[in-house]
Amino acid sequence: MGAGGYCICPKCGEKIPHRRGVRCIDERCPKCGTVMLREGGYHHRKLEEQRSVDKKKS
Repeated sequence: MGAGGYCICPKCGEKIPHRRGVRCIDERCPKCGTVMLREGGYHHRKLEEQRSVDKKKS
């Protein structure tokens, strides 16, 4: 995905700049301590899809 972009917390939504050479899953959210995901990455997209489905159900 390249050097740019952000790591995003799936729990609280906090964003931090992606650091080159450091996977987002190796980063912890500075606010809540949850493992971060790469914004726009596979796991982030799957999380957003699931949230969309859950929102439609309620």
